Amino acid sequence: MTGTHAAPRTGAPPSESVMQTGGALLTVAEMGRADALAVEGGVPSLSLMEHAGFAATRAIRRGWMPRRTVVLCGPGNNGGDGFVIARMLRSAGWPVTVHLLGDRDRLKGDAAVNAGRWHGPVAPLDLGALDGADLVVDALFGAGLSRPVDGVAGSVLSALAARPAPPVVAVDVPSGLDGDTGQVWGTAAPAALTVTFFRPKPGHVLGQGPALCGDLAVSDIGIPATVLDAIGPAACLNGPALWSLPRPGARDHKYTRGHAVVFGGATMTGAGRLAARAARRMGAGLLSVAAPSAALPLYAQDAPGVLCRAIDSPGDVETMLEDARLNALLLGPGAGRGPHTAARVLSILPRARPTVLDADALTSFADDPGALFEAITGPVVMTPHEGEFRALFPDLTKADDPLVRVRAAAARAGAVVLLKGPRTIIAAPDGRAGVNTNAPAALATAGSGDVLAGAILGLLAQGMPAWEAAAAAAWLHGAGAHRGPPGLIAEDLPDAMAAAAAAAATPPDPLSQMHNGTLC
Repeated sequence: MTGTHAAPRTGAPPSESVMQTGGALLTVAEMGRADALAVEGGVPSLSLMEHAGFAATRAIRRGWMPRRTVVLCGPGNNGGDGFVIARMLRSAGWPVTVHLLGDRDRLKGDAAVNAGRWHGPVAPLDLGALDGADLVVDALFGAGLSRPVDGVAGSVLSALAARPAPPVVAVDVPSGLDGDTGQVWGTAAPAALTVTFFRPKPGHVLGQGPALCGDLAVSDIGIPATVLDAIGPAACLNGPALWSLPRPGARDHKYTRGHAVVFGGATMTGAGRLAARAARRMGAGLLSVAAPSAALPLYAQDAPGVLCRAIDSPGDVETMLEDARLNALLLGPGAGRGPHTAARVLSILPRARPTVLDADALTSFADDPGALFEAITGPVVMTPHEGEFRALFPDLTKADDPLVRVRAAAARAGAVVLLKGPRTIIAAPDGRAGVNTNAPAALATAGSGDVLAGAILGLLAQGMPAWEAAAAAAWLHGAGAHRGPPGLIAEDLPDAMAAAAAAAATPPDPLSQMHNGTLC
């Protein structure tokens, strides 16, 4: 299921509830902890449910005019939210019917209380629940579902997914979507709008989550942001709130802004040239391309500001790196896969300089990933796509949880791992992880990965820590692509990313900023 139902919208959810980048992503367990801490701090759990129902109702009323609405309620707290929504919509004059999975008398806690506050009829959940509906509120199952949806609930969700209408509003997550992984437990119906609470979950932005959730609104329900200090979430949405881009000061000069080195290939020179331009556009003070002498004219004619260094033997590399001012290195783009590239990587890593390993610098170790990991002693950023990740971490590719597998890879390698994809994940050996959500499909073009690697290099050269440099470059990659022209090609990206960086560095208006809680 990759589409969403078209919805007759009359307005977007309120700005204060639209998902913001730079904030925490809470796993299902962490969200349960947030609820518990709020209750321990004096917020009644019944108030949290009431506020959740109000937030969803407000989003519905701002998105649609009154219409025949069916609320599908499950047997847990998600169903309790559904009863609140049904009551509030009916109070606003909407025609509402409620269909419950299970027996009303078996509801417990706050869900039972809110079922008692609903004075309309409650029909059993069946396929007839969808007849005549102009809008469906999916409050069957929350994000903590841990088994496939089956039985009558599965039949109803499958039927709902197969229909072009009515539009669906999901409470917390579309029922059947795993809140931690974005995988689907059996079946799920795409929503036009998903309303979740306090902070988004990984499942909203990973896997099938983006396609199933539709518009995602994150609403405040009264949980104090201070609970995040006790939870200490390690995952976040990537954005400028997480990092500060380097800016030259009045006393800076080209050497203080870093001297980056791109190791260029002998034949596929375009990759290194794209990376070099990106590194310079990100602010590196100097950029050298080190390549076989036969290929140097191609690099030299590409841009007059690029320095070219001939490396025809291992001794040439050793001599070059005796200059400590060469403070950030990139290997892999256009290098060619094989023992020659692997040997060069292994000769360079012991110097412990900030290093980006991309493309052939990764796949050259497919037969012995451990040799690569053992050689890492300094700050390293690895930038695999899914196939390259599989070559280095074959046992991790089957893990259901994307954050778990990229974190495990980073811990094993002792390096920052940036797994490229529609939702790029950036994980550090210490467990921090960011999910980048701003990349448009236009980035699926040859050379865009080389630009990303070069951008990370340029930021490392200026002293950014490895995780922050990778996260910033990933976000600027997406932001630059949005600024690029129609028919975006990799050559467009460095300039567009520089413009995005300038915009991101503009000091915000303090009066326009909203508190977004503890960050990663």
